[in-house]
Amino acid sequence: MTTQKKYKIGTRGSPLALAQAHETRERLLTAHPDLLGEDDLQIVVIKTTGDQIQDRALSEAGGKGLFVKEIEEALIRGDIDLAVHSMKDMETSLPNGLVIDCILPREDPRDAFISKDGTALADMPPGSVIGTSSLRRQAQILNVRPDLKVCLFRGSVQTRLRKLEEGQADATLLACAGLNRLDNADVITHPLESSEMLPAVAQGAIGIEHRADDEEMGRLLAAINHPESCIRVQCERAMLAELDGSCRTPIAGHAVLKENQTIALEATLFSPDGVQRFDARGEASLEDAVALGTRLGRELREKAGDDFPAFQIS
Repeated sequence: MTTQKKYKIGTRGSPLALAQAHETRERLLTAHPDLLGEDDLQIVVIKTTGDQIQDRALSEAGGKGLFVKEIEEALIRGDIDLAVHSMKDMETSLPNGLVIDCILPREDPRDAFISKDGTALADMPPGSVIGTSSLRRQAQILNVRPDLKVCLFRGSVQTRLRKLEEGQADATLLACAGLNRLDNADVITHPLESSEMLPAVAQGAIGIEHRADDEEMGRLLAAINHPESCIRVQCERAMLAELDGSCRTPIAGHAVLKENQTIALEATLFSPDGVQRFDARGEASLEDAVALGTRLGRELREKAGDDFPAFQIS
């Protein structure tokens, strides 16, 4: 017996966003075979401001929240019942009345280095041009290879790969998670370990947002929440929140669960030009995961000081 309720899943329209929405839909159908049928879950594409801005970095246009603003507005109005997001695109605070309490199993959080001729990052000739729209990636590239140049690369995964093929840059960086979800991992020259490039906070994690007062949706989503991924994301985002982080601030963070039932977090703050770098590491019990993130965020802010350039960008 399927439910009489029809649910609408809001998402951006890129191939990657649609792949994530379809994964969410399939997980819900599998988790609730007696409640949900194929016709009960409809995917609704919503075009966001971030999708329409392609000529400048998001840090200049208003931040990564531009990728979710219209979707969250549709959720608040009741036009959709749940929204599927890449958690690395989410601001640290949500609009009143909305919650994210469901995280799907996290994909590979690493960054993928992709060069046109298969050259590794360490072997790129001086003066080579790396295309990216991420200040985090830019700062880390310039921190280890100040002899390289960085140019703006915006657009979907397919658009960035096309730009690379056209010779607009010698190499680019994309998330391994997205390439895996698109069955496009064959383009990766090599994945960058966290020791080479620390990932974005929550990179590789899909979060499902819904109205806080929609208890029925909360119960449906609880069945597909992945607790380990959820606690890692909460820890990383607590660090980011303490720094008031956005795409205008080069911040990286990666949490892992240890065999002794603890969580370890590594976090780094950069100046946009990559010259300055501040690191923080810590470990705590799973119950103190959020407190660990908050503590390391405060540690980074204290190390950098309130006059740190990245904090002064409005």
